[in-house]
Amino acid sequence: MKLKCAENVASIVPYPPGKPLEELEREYGITNSIKLASNENPWGPSPKATEAIEKTLQNLHRYPDGSSHYLTESLAAWHNCLASEIILGNGSNEIIEFLVKAFVTAGDEVITSHPSFLMYQKFVQVHGGDNIVIPLKDMSHDLDTIISAVTAKTKLIFLDNPNNPCATFISKERFENFIQQVPEEVIVVLDEAYVDFVEPEKRIDIEKYRQKREGLPAVVSLRTFSKAFGLAGLRVGYGLMHPDITSLLHRVRQPFNINLLAQSGATAALDDTEHYRLTLDNTSQERTWLMKEVEHLGCQAYPSCTNFFLIDVQGDATKLYESMLYKGVIVRSMKAYGYPDFIRITVGTEKENKRFVKALKDCLTELAYV
Repeated sequence: MKLKCAENVASIVPYPPGKPLEELEREYGITNSIKLASNENPWGPSPKATEAIEKTLQNLHRYPDGSSHYLTESLAAWHNCLASEIILGNGSNEIIEFLVKAFVTAGDEVITSHPSFLMYQKFVQVHGGDNIVIPLKDMSHDLDTIISAVTAKTKLIFLDNPNNPCATFISKERFENFIQQVPEEVIVVLDEAYVDFVEPEKRIDIEKYRQKREGLPAVVSLRTFSKAFGLAGLRVGYGLMHPDITSLLHRVRQPFNINLLAQSGATAALDDTEHYRLTLDNTSQERTWLMKEVEHLGCQAYPSCTNFFLIDVQGDATKLYESMLYKGVIVRSMKAYGYPDFIRITVGTEKENKRFVKALKDCLTELAYV
């Protein structure tokens, strides 16, 4: 078949999806496996969310509300902001695409870090922009080098904060110093998918920057229902930003981009603060225990303020990942991210974490890593 395709699209490497759990079990001849590789919420969604979804099922023959009115109003109350400062996406990654569609044309530059979320660069490439990629420094965003990379062509700067996969965080002081040096014409995007797990007093005050202070760049915050709210399967994300930016993004947004069940479930989840708090408390408690156990096994656990963390396993991470698979424990090798001796582990339930520690201990011994 002869196909004519733009080179910027043809040269893209597709996002590598993980195999379904059932397929991995069939391939490796295992059962009752646990998945600690995708930073999902092991405590599941709010019961209020599932109840709301069940009630909504009878209306599947109707189109969803194209404005997501009730969910937007609930989010405005949650963040104490205006509804006009919120835009919803089919996952926060769709809002990343909105931003690129609205502000990036051929020859424009977008600054990102490596490693970080792969989709930033893919969307830029699709729309003909130029990716300026700055390596992390000491596993954190190198803000000084990012500033030095800004040119007249720079339109967007993406900072995942906390960073994935390293779980590092930009302090309020560092961000204030950084933003003072960014030209007013550049939009700074804080991808805060994991910010719910950060202690409130340590978070960047996004409202302060969303109001667009004179002479400073606009700041956009991206959030998601996939992590702390346990609704990854519904694909609901949102952005907090100045109304002038949301107005532009709505022009490139598809109608009905948030489906009926997603709107219903996410709205109900916001009403269950008890379940939300339980997730945060359990994550913090289990993460502390897990990191200590990993250290006891002779590995190095890296600090984290999220629901995942990195582990230096003192050997080939991919071999360890494969060895763990045979024990029914799925983790993430960081070799593709430039850390060949590291795995990333999601904080699971108490039962899952104990199983992980047992499997890790056995695999480390079998591979003679420690």
